[in-house]
Amino acid sequence: MNRSILLLIPLLSFLGLISAGWAQKNAPAALTVIRAGTLIDGVSGSARHDVIITIRGNLITEVADGGPTANLPAGATFIDLSHATVLPGLIDAHTHIFLQGEVPAEGGYDIQLLKHPLAFRAARAAVSARRALEQGFTTLRDMETEGAGYGDVGIKQAIEGGYIPGPRLFVSTRAISTTGGYPLEGYAPEIEVPKGVQIIDGPVQARKAAREQLDHGADWIKVYMTHRSWVSKNGDLVSQPTLTVEELRAIVDETHGWGKKVACHAYSGEGMQRALDGGCDSIEHGLVLTDAQITQMIRQGTWLCATLSVYYGDWAPADTPEGQRDRKRASEHEVSFRKALKAGVKIAFGTDIGGIPWTEPIAQEFPRMVEFGMTPIQAIQSATSRAAELLEMKGRVGVIAPGAYADVVAVSGDPLANIKILENVGFVMKDGKVFKNDLGPKR
Repeated sequence: MNRSILLLIPLLSFLGLISAGWAQKNAPAALTVIRAGTLIDGVSGSARHDVIITIRGNLITEVADGGPTANLPAGATFIDLSHATVLPGLIDAHTHIFLQGEVPAEGGYDIQLLKHPLAFRAARAAVSARRALEQGFTTLRDMETEGAGYGDVGIKQAIEGGYIPGPRLFVSTRAISTTGGYPLEGYAPEIEVPKGVQIIDGPVQARKAAREQLDHGADWIKVYMTHRSWVSKNGDLVSQPTLTVEELRAIVDETHGWGKKVACHAYSGEGMQRALDGGCDSIEHGLVLTDAQITQMIRQGTWLCATLSVYYGDWAPADTPEGQRDRKRASEHEVSFRKALKAGVKIAFGTDIGGIPWTEPIAQEFPRMVEFGMTPIQAIQSATSRAAELLEMKGRVGVIAPGAYADVVAVSGDPLANIKILENVGFVMKDGKVFKNDLGPKR
């Protein structure tokens, strides 16, 4: 055979491989069509019926009326949810994937920092992330790792790399508090014990901690503005303040300079006021909100992530100081939530799941929000388009609309008539890929 032909054969083979790779890379993204019997799109105040949702790859490209004459594209994967209610993937804006409910009989909070290796805690966090996705929560804002360092960044990377299933994660890494402002506590003072957060004292340390956490992958900075709480002699709920306004302002200034936001755990009193005066972007919990503080939140555009349900479990006996505190937390929280809702404070769905065992339904928060004054559609919007706005993901998650990521869930029945139905999500799609389908055939 001619020598030049022999040289040409491997060259042609190489060019063929390049051509095949180019063709594969530039092949049209997979086309999927969902027929929704009922659609709650996350934004509209009412549901639509018989809707066709077209998805190309991981993006929604069209949302159109169905009807018997609707044309379905040839070659598309068809998912029949015509007997279900379809919604955007749900968003929980306050979770702790590195917490597991921490049963006191099993060592409580302390054992995970003292005895559990980080790899063990990360494995459990991966299970938590999967459980969230199974329940239809396709996006989480995770509010610190409770002593597991930057483990949430690793879980996020594993999900994004396709190594483990899980929601989109917005992570806050270590969180920040002050000396005397976070567990572990109660040990002999000469023993150095780990803390569940990064401890700072003074504006310089505060700014440095924010820089470190942002540099290591934090999407949000979490700050504890209050710590212990108790009922005073006058019957008021009192919370120990932690950071000063100057310390918080250093954190907020640094974080905003990176284009990121600050979430402040704040129960009541002076710590709550410092959180608002220091310029936080979201109040987490907000058990006691005065009328003046609600007005300030509206003026400043501060979000409320109330996490109601977590305060209704594990109450101590009523005749103990701890029991009185537990009951006061719940009763004051309801009053504050109702006032904030009526005044028009921006409210995003959050549960503090992790403080609640991950074996319980995340969606148990919905009935509590409705009980305390929200309409079902408002509660759903708080976990879809409103939470997306908090995360600066408006139009990309939390909505069924062209241009949004194809995060889609579905339930049997009507959640506008019975919000508890959301505790039984039967279909989950994240980023255009079906993770769970117990509702209908796919062809």
